[in-house]
Amino acid sequence: MNPPSTPVTLSDLRVQIDSLDQQLLQLLNQRARVAEQVGELKKREGTPFFRPDRVAQVIEKIQTANPGPLRSQHVAAVWREIMSACLALESPQRVAVLGPAGTFCEQAAVEFFGGAADLVYCANFDEVFHATAAGSAQFGVVGVENSVEGVVTRSLDLFLHTPTHVVGEVSLLVRHNLLRQHNSVENIEAVLAHPQALAQCQAWLSKHLPHAERRPVSSNAEGARLAATNPAWAGLASERAATQFGLHIVAHAIQDDAYNRTRFAVICLPQTLGTPPVSGKDCTSLIVSVPNEPGAVHDLLVPLKTHGVSMTRFESRPARTGQWDYYFYIDIDGHPAQPHVARALDELRGLCAFYKVLGTYPVAA
Repeated sequence: MNPPSTPVTLSDLRVQIDSLDQQLLQLLNQRARVAEQVGELKKREGTPFFRPDRVAQVIEKIQTANPGPLRSQHVAAVWREIMSACLALESPQRVAVLGPAGTFCEQAAVEFFGGAADLVYCANFDEVFHATAAGSAQFGVVGVENSVEGVVTRSLDLFLHTPTHVVGEVSLLVRHNLLRQHNSVENIEAVLAHPQALAQCQAWLSKHLPHAERRPVSSNAEGARLAATNPAWAGLASERAATQFGLHIVAHAIQDDAYNRTRFAVICLPQTLGTPPVSGKDCTSLIVSVPNEPGAVHDLLVPLKTHGVSMTRFESRPARTGQWDYYFYIDIDGHPAQPHVARALDELRGLCAFYKVLGTYPVAA
C-alpha cells in the first residue's frame, strides 16, 4: 500500500511560481539580446525597425500554438508588450498622440505599439500631424471616426495636405466615465470634455445633470486635468485618466451607446514605413474630387462595381473654394496589390479632378 501523499501547500506553489518567473526572466532577456542583434542588422541594412505586419504574424503564430489555459487575447496582449520592450532596445519609437496623458488616443497608441513606445503628447490633432510630418515623431495616432457621432472632421481636413500616409488602425471600445474630485454627482456646475464625448453622453447628462454647463475642451484628458483643479467641475474620460489625475469615477460608462467605438488611424511618412503587404483583410482609404457636373459622383462608383470592390465609407467635405465643390473620402475593401482592386483604382483615378491614396492597411479586429 502506497503511503498517503503530502498535500501541496500555498508556500509550495509560490516556490514553483518564483522558479518559473526566474526562468521566464532569463528567456525574455535572451530574446531581448537577439532583438538587439536584429536591430544592428536593420541599422546596417536601412530597413524599418517597426513592422506591424511582423508583429501581427508573430502574435497570430503564438495564439495558434497556445494550448491554454491562458486565453488567446491575453497571450496576444502579453506578446505585444514583449515585442514592444524588445523594439525599444533596437530603436525607441516616438509616437505623437493627443494629450495630455490619459486620452483614448494614448490608449489606442499603446494598443498598437505597446507600452514601451515613447509617446509625444500634442495639444490637438493638428500638432500630431505636424510632429509626424516634420519627423519629430516617427508615427502619429489620430481619431478618424466614431460609431455614434461619425467622422472626426478636423482629421479628414488635415489628411488632405499631409505628406503622411495611413499604415494601420485601431478600433477602440470607448467608455466615458464621469470623473470628479468628490465621489458625488451633487453640485457639479460644469462638465468638461472633447465635443464628441459631450455629444456621445448627452442623454445621460440631460437626465442626471440638466443644469450643468457642457464645456468643450481639446481632449477628454484635458477635461479630467481641469476637473482636478476645481471641485465644482467634472470631466468625461477614461479610467486611465482617473488614475492619472487622482479623480473619483462618479459614474461608469455613461455614453448613450453601450457599443460606442472610435477608429484611430496610425500615420507616418512613407520613408519611415511603406505600405504594409497584403494581409487578406485590408482597407484602402482615398480622397477624390470630381468635376461639378451631372452624374459625376455616380460615375465614381462604377469602377468599384465593375471590378467587384466593396466601398465601406463615403464622406464629403467642402473644398472651401467658394464654388460648392467637395472632396470625397472613400474607404474600400482590399489592397492595391490585388489585381481587381488595382484595376478599379486605375479607372477611378481617370475620372477624378483630384486623387490621393491616404493609405492601405490591415483592418482592425
